[in-house]
Amino acid sequence: MARRYDCSDAADRKTGLREAASAVRRGELVVLPTDTVYGIGADAFADEAVAALLDAKGRGRSMPTPVLIGSPNTLHGLVKDLSEEAWELIDAFWPGALTVVATHQPSLTWDLGETRGTVAVRMPLHPVALELLKEVGPMAVSSANLTGHPAPQDCDAAQEMLGESVSVYLDGGPTPAAVPSSIVDITGRTPVLLREGAVTAEQLREVAGGLEVAS
Repeated sequence: MARRYDCSDAADRKTGLREAASAVRRGELVVLPTDTVYGIGADAFADEAVAALLDAKGRGRSMPTPVLIGSPNTLHGLVKDLSEEAWELIDAFWPGALTVVATHQPSLTWDLGETRGTVAVRMPLHPVALELLKEVGPMAVSSANLTGHPAPQDCDAAQEMLGESVSVYLDGGPTPAAVPSSIVDITGRTPVLLREGAVTAEQLREVAGGLEVAS
């Protein structure tokens, strides 16, 4: 039976984070708040858990799962060949609503879907998410909705869609906005904006003047 914890209550939050961390380590799914929308997450290195995440959403492998991390330093072990402009973007907008697509380290054996050697990574600006990520490490996290439905801004909406497929729900209250993160491809020397979201192209260009926009 799914368990839900009110993170506005200090004791419930502490218990919820402990239970969520245990669930992730067991290869189970959790729902957590972020600074954009609620996400459904699993251990990024547990292939069966990531597959269960995709199944819970009704999502195919052709749409691989992004990864959330709790510190920019974690990037060094996950990706390679980042340009100076890429690091400047990360320094400017992390934690926050910027997802970067980078070439992952060839030594990693994770299976996030059909990634073609890349991974989409973000460090969210939400205390509950950051606490969990710092406890369990990188998590595969996608919006906590059934494919084709709106991404949820509160725990009720996420639980209504995902039900018992999730072991632990962390209720952090309503998210600030339904605007998704912006996605920038940093696999090459020139950053390319793939999706404009909470961080505008103008804001990104203030840091990376050579930013291009995908057609």
